Amino acid sequence: MQRNELVRYLDDYLKNVKKMERGLIGRYKLMGQIILGIVVGSLIYFNPELTLKGINSNTSVPFFKNFEIDLQFLYIPFVIFVITATSNAVNLTDGLDGLSAGLLGISFMTFAGIAYVTGNTIYSDYLNIIYLKEASEVTIFCMAAMGATIGFLWFNAHPAQIFMGDIGSLAFGSALGTIAVLVKKELLLPLIAGLFMIETLSVILQVSFYKYTRKKYGEGRRIFLMTPIHHHFEKKGWYESKVVIRFWIVGILLALLTFTTFKIR
Repeated sequence: MQRNELVRYLDDYLKNVKKMERGLIGRYKLMGQIILGIVVGSLIYFNPELTLKGINSNTSVPFFKNFEIDLQFLYIPFVIFVITATSNAVNLTDGLDGLSAGLLGISFMTFAGIAYVTGNTIYSDYLNIIYLKEASEVTIFCMAAMGATIGFLWFNAHPAQIFMGDIGSLAFGSALGTIAVLVKKELLLPLIAGLFMIETLSVILQVSFYKYTRKKYGEGRRIFLMTPIHHHFEKKGWYESKVVIRFWIVGILLALLTFTTFKIR
């Protein structure tokens, strides 16, 4: 995560201090995220203790009892995808005052609970999930990250006095993806970070549909009024604060749904 923070710092430095409009070129940002994914994935994949248990390349499958997927040699590329995708998804969501900070706080709180039960022999056995001895340390980090986002939210709430920027959103996104990897709950990210994923999908769908219709009809058409999707609701007349609060509510509901997956097994 330190490497990814350095990349974001360079980007903001080039934009704001050196007045370079493009900042750090996109491919260099992606390179930093990929390197982080390689480092994290390799540390887990080649960890002697996890290898001995046979869970070094495993990931848990939600809703299924004692069911895990062994990705084997695909594990490191999978980790790279998870961290890179989550990092960029949070960055795309950081478009309204308080939106990313609030959703990140909810996500980190959810992972704090998951990490706690994962590192507890009694709870992990009762819930039929992978037991990871050091997961309690991840709980501490999650709570610290949640505290940081809440403290930031105090000043980032509408009207914002400070802004997250790339150095914050991409670093927090990388942290969120890394936590999911560390506790072997990567496949829960679409639930926990569901709104981040929806924001990303809205952009992918919009761009893909626009290119397809431009090629087929000679004129590009749009699915949404504007993407990421939070801007679509703004264009429909919702106040910024209304969009943010409703997204927070959906984020809380997704967090509660995430916890139910541990008993629907």
